[in-house]
Parts: sequence; C-alpha cells; structure tokens
Amino acid sequence: MSLRSRYYLSIADLARARGAEPSLSHDGAGPGDFAAALQEALRTPALFERWRAMRPDPDEVDASLGATDPAATATAKVADLRTDVELVTSLPMRVVRHRLDLLIGPNWQLRDMRAA
Repeated sequence: MSLRSRYYLSIADLARARGAEPSLSHDGAGPGDFAAALQEALRTPALFERWRAMRPDPDEVDASLGATDPAATATAKVADLRTDVELVTSLPMRVVRHRLDLLIGPNWQLRDMRAA
C-alpha cells in the first residue's frame, strides 16, 4: 500500500504561469481550470505520453516518470494575490514536480507537505 501525501503549493501569477513547451502547458486562467488540469495530469498518462513522444529517444525516458494515481485530487483557490493549491496523491514528489513543470514551468512553490 502506498502512502498518500498532501502537498500545499502556491503559484504567484497563475494567469502567466506556463511550461516551456506550449503544446503541453496549462492554458487556462482560473484556479479551477488549473486544478482540473493538474488532477488529470496525475490521474492519467496522457500528458506524460505526449511529452515522452517529443523526446529525441522516447524509449530512453525513465518509465517511472509516467506513474499515475487514479485517486489523485487537486483543488485550487485564489488567496492573497496568489493561487493556493492542495494536492493529495500517492505519487512521489519527483513525478509531481515533473507534471507541474510541464504544465506551469518553475512558477510554483512547495509550501508544505504532510501525510494525507
């Protein structure tokens, strides 16, 4: 049984937060849109598979980065001129970080992490 973690993240300017590759990047403006995109990115392999297909040698990509958690949940809300995100998942931080970077690049900050 894998342990579930609760991640608390913040995004200073969600409306401008984008990943390096536009075709993989989050393109919504609101916190609800972002939470839904993040949740989908963690629950299914679709975003990872699109990214992997863009690599020069897709077969060399570490397959563990494609892990998914069908029970992952994400919520987001605006608070004090930033977007606060609460994420609950059994995925390790390296996978969460990779998906966040694809969606919004380095425009996020981990504020806290606890057992869920």
